[in-house]
Amino acid sequence: MTAVSEAPAPEAVRPPARGSAELAAVIAEIADDAARRRAGGGTEGPHRAVELIREHGLGAVRVPREQGGGGYTLQDLFDLVIDLAEADPDVPHIIRVHYAFVEELLRVPRTERKDAWLPEVLSGKLFGGASSELSTRAVGSYSFESTLTPQSGGYRLDGVKFYSTGSLYSDFIRVSANVPDGKALSAIVPADRAGIVHEDDWDGIGQRHTGSGTTVFKNVAVAESETLPFRGGDEETRPRQALPQLYLHAIAAGILRTVTSESAALIRGRKRSFVFAAAEEPRHDPQLLEVVGTLSAAAFAAESVVRAAAAAQDVAADAARTSGVDARLEQDAAVLAAKVKVSIEDVALRAATRLFEVGGASATRESAHLDRHWRNLRTLFSHNPTVYKARVIGDLVVNDTPLPDTGFF
Repeated sequence: MTAVSEAPAPEAVRPPARGSAELAAVIAEIADDAARRRAGGGTEGPHRAVELIREHGLGAVRVPREQGGGGYTLQDLFDLVIDLAEADPDVPHIIRVHYAFVEELLRVPRTERKDAWLPEVLSGKLFGGASSELSTRAVGSYSFESTLTPQSGGYRLDGVKFYSTGSLYSDFIRVSANVPDGKALSAIVPADRAGIVHEDDWDGIGQRHTGSGTTVFKNVAVAESETLPFRGGDEETRPRQALPQLYLHAIAAGILRTVTSESAALIRGRKRSFVFAAAEEPRHDPQLLEVVGTLSAAAFAAESVVRAAAAAQDVAADAARTSGVDARLEQDAAVLAAKVKVSIEDVALRAATRLFEVGGASATRESAHLDRHWRNLRTLFSHNPTVYKARVIGDLVVNDTPLPDTGFF
């Protein structure tokens, strides 16, 4: 078995700058591809879109420019996520774990083992995730039924993962498993390695083409060099998971942009109204215009709170890259990410429902695909229940109780 550090260095791809014509063209092509697939029945996955992500190096936007990356701040990254989600919300969801992995590689301490993966990132390769399991163990705990058993030169990986978002489209998979002493360890393996089976069995009501189904690992060889500390370090140096949590809500913000634009298009396209409506043409009906105005405001509110929380994450990430993980900054960022979830969930779901108020009965036709927004939002928000997030925030405010140390904060 060949360790990743022994492989030839892949050719790097420089990511496009924020606001560039190249980036705008990529996002436009992703949107066009999504529209084409919906018109064709909506059963095809976004394979072309993922290939565009690879070709234009969007997976390396957070790598510093002096190292060949895009040099994006986290605020830049979340703006990109919103733009991508407006075009096709499945696409940024597919690469969510990838961006979290890149952050892990860039935190101090920088090690030879972590640095060995950066050329792959810079070449456009994508990293999916396989952590969650359909087991009896508590959700959010760091205990897995999947195992890494020591053998000569490394480990043998066995287990079954679900919610393997992005793995179906990725070049590598970051897998969480337990070693014999019960501790968790991360393994990064090629997605096509012998013993790995991808089952395209995700049947969620939304985010249907994210490849979030089952991945089976059976007698998969893992080199010692292909392992990293679980979640980037021990309990004292381990960062919180504010980035992947806020990321989901940046996708929601992008969906709300589309809800707004499609509501406006619906009204402009309608040529008749009800006999008891306030205007002969829907586009001049003040009640319908009020609905669109409310949807636009909801989209603005979601984007604004995501960007505010992203600013706190930039501060925490900068510290993690220079001096190490700062627990206070990590908590500050995690609290804001949780507040974003609590503040926009009901607003977003209401907006996706109110979209139908401006379209009449024709808007409910399956061929219109307008139900996808509510389904996608509901699926995103179900990743971690809001009732628990709100309770934890309240306990912090009232009793100064620290956030739980789980992958959900």
